[in-house]
Amino acid sequence: MTYAERASSFDCQGQRLQAIFCVPGQAARRGILIVVGGAQYRVGSHRQFVLMARYFAGCGMAVMRFDYRGMGDSAGAPRDYDALHDDLHAAIDHFVAERPEVGELVLLGLCDGASAIALYGASDPRVSALVLLNPWVHNEARAASAMLRHYYARRVLSPQFWRKLARAELQPGAALRALFDTVKANWMQARKQRSAAAPGRDGATGRKLPGPCVAERVRTGLQQFTGPVLIVLGAEDATGREFAAVAAGRDWRPLRARPGWRSDVVAGADHTFSRRQWREQACALVQSWSASW
Repeated sequence: MTYAERASSFDCQGQRLQAIFCVPGQAARRGILIVVGGAQYRVGSHRQFVLMARYFAGCGMAVMRFDYRGMGDSAGAPRDYDALHDDLHAAIDHFVAERPEVGELVLLGLCDGASAIALYGASDPRVSALVLLNPWVHNEARAASAMLRHYYARRVLSPQFWRKLARAELQPGAALRALFDTVKANWMQARKQRSAAAPGRDGATGRKLPGPCVAERVRTGLQQFTGPVLIVLGAEDATGREFAAVAAGRDWRPLRARPGWRSDVVAGADHTFSRRQWREQACALVQSWSASW
């Protein structure tokens, strides 16, 4: 299917935001708004969002990707993932105004862009579904624990590790120090959380601990959202593994049991699905899922 691309812009709180539409040759019933994550702009790492947009447009969906305030070519001051409500609302306003034929709108985000749409989705009835790619729910203790489980355990069981050790190609002292630092970080962060005076706060200093708050807020946002949700994780991505560990918890059980909830893993994939086969597999998962509702 053919598609066409064009630049566009819209207003958000007095600032001009830049966007790119990628639309099929025929009227599209479904649209996808791509929300970037981290210090990225609408093109994405290794042009991933350009290529994803073209893939989805080739499947018959209208796609818009944009720079929120302070990023890429958009005006304004940079802002964190949890301060994008106005940007997302303005982007959706623009999308539906430009593509009135779209009756179902999917928000797709990567990393903390995924966390942003999880926080936003329930507030806007125009949002039909959410796609979260390697959602960000970072916590130092969980990250250290994931490192212990996935990296060090796999490395010790690897024949290559023992061959390098036998040939004196490794520095045992440095490796042990790195392992000790990881275990220490894991233990200290867990101790802080156990002694917290209030959820999400350090019991000694009263400082906010962003990790637990992120996971809890993302879970609450997804609970409040009633539409279908697709989670796509890279098997080799630390952020994705951390989310998988969080979502396996008891308090996530009602979400996992919902009819519209689906979670998939792309074997071998990293955080940004940087290889063509990983990106296309992630896109194919989105396409097959979207055809199911």
